[in-house]
Amino acid sequence: MQEKIIILDFGSQTTQLIGRRVRELDTYCEIVPYNKFPKNDPTVKGVILSGSPFSVYDEAAFKVDLSEIRGKYPILGICYGAQFIAYTNGGTVEPANTREYGRAHLSSFCKDNVLFKGVSENSQVWMSHGDTITSIPSNFKTIASTDKVKIAAYQIENEQVWGVQFHPEVYHSVDGTQMLKNFVVDVCGCKQDWSPASFIESTVADLKKQLGNDKVVLGLSGGVDSSVAAVLLNKAIGENLTCIFVNNGVLRKNEFKNVMNDYECLGLNVIGVDASEKFFSELAGISEPEQKRKIIGKGFIDVFDEEAHKIKDVKWLAQGTIYPDCIESLSITGTVIKSHHNVGGLPEKMNLKLCEPLRLLFKDEVRRVGREMGMPEHLIGRHPFPGPGLAVRILGDITPEKVRILQDADDIFIQGLRDWGLYDQVWQAGVILLPVQSVGVMGDERTYERAVALRAVTSTDAMTADWAHLPYEFLGKISNDIINKVKGVNRVTYDISSKPPATIEWE
Repeated sequence: MQEKIIILDFGSQTTQLIGRRVRELDTYCEIVPYNKFPKNDPTVKGVILSGSPFSVYDEAAFKVDLSEIRGKYPILGICYGAQFIAYTNGGTVEPANTREYGRAHLSSFCKDNVLFKGVSENSQVWMSHGDTITSIPSNFKTIASTDKVKIAAYQIENEQVWGVQFHPEVYHSVDGTQMLKNFVVDVCGCKQDWSPASFIESTVADLKKQLGNDKVVLGLSGGVDSSVAAVLLNKAIGENLTCIFVNNGVLRKNEFKNVMNDYECLGLNVIGVDASEKFFSELAGISEPEQKRKIIGKGFIDVFDEEAHKIKDVKWLAQGTIYPDCIESLSITGTVIKSHHNVGGLPEKMNLKLCEPLRLLFKDEVRRVGREMGMPEHLIGRHPFPGPGLAVRILGDITPEKVRILQDADDIFIQGLRDWGLYDQVWQAGVILLPVQSVGVMGDERTYERAVALRAVTSTDAMTADWAHLPYEFLGKISNDIINKVKGVNRVTYDISSKPPATIEWE
């Protein structure tokens, strides 16, 4: 049985980062809502409490009774988690005089405490809180301080309970991964045996047991997640898997043909459906982004359902859902920024059971699993691509001519990144067709044509992203190529917005 760390999510924006850091230690972990601790699970080795947007003394703050956990498992509270443990045991948490945000340094810490084994002197940590612990109960011991925060970390005496007011999961906490390793490995005793190979072996065995001789359909998108899910299922059930790849008319240039060729080389049983005319008809005149997303989502369901019903005795629908999708669907704050691109509604419509073999993996882990299975690098290393495709990179209504312009411009940009050795340095890139026209001059004649924006970002998880600092020479070359080769474009801009406050996609 796979041992694991449980992360109780109190709503922090960095909860997923905690999970990623623990997974990077080759240790399996699960993120669950703060009040959904899995009872009677013998595989749980320790518990981490996340941060939160709330103050512990707020009436609306997320609160949970830790009495069934404390004493049974080692516990590490991070930021709000640390404040919550202290506050509910009689400590004092108050608003800080000034919001403590950004880099700080551990001016002192207990070097003999297991949490700080291997931590360097004056180690840099990342603070992000408006409250601070001003007093702790008598059986709590302060084990670290910064210049501004006296109780930066504590341990409950004679208990395996720690709290830190900084964020060890954040990149800027230089020894943060070491601290997490000290907790996960040295305190909780995890064996660090979570690997792509072990995941593949256990998942294929589980799929064989779960699916038996049943038939399964899977909707392919051409992206990493659905492709890896398909190959994993193919290893488990072979010809009982049928994949359906739908051309919605807003894919990348030549993508339908290229991806079909890739899937055939992987030995997958794939049905390709060109439904572009249907989608263009239903999208005609629609400019509102969320409406475009819903039309494409419903259209996919309709086409997929029609094709799947041509296959006899199908009992399962497989999806390339990954762990961040599951975490977002369990959001404890209920905030929705934009509707998710997964094919929600299909299982109910088709009366099928749902199979999601990747639902426990982060994106980087999906790629590692794909490489372990020998999948080609150009499939594994593909940039993320929005579910609604180029429809959300065309600002305004969708027409075949606009799609043609954007496909041509996007192809020049992406191929240029590959040719210059820049593709793998970028998390995601694409071109946006702007809803404006621009005056220009070509061959001594005045032109009035479209403007496009190039978008390229660097990121590790898409939660935050910075605009990619691409070489001027490269940007100049791409601009010239697009203007000279793409009929209908006479101006190219470069988006230098970071996330936050901007999102990666424009819609």
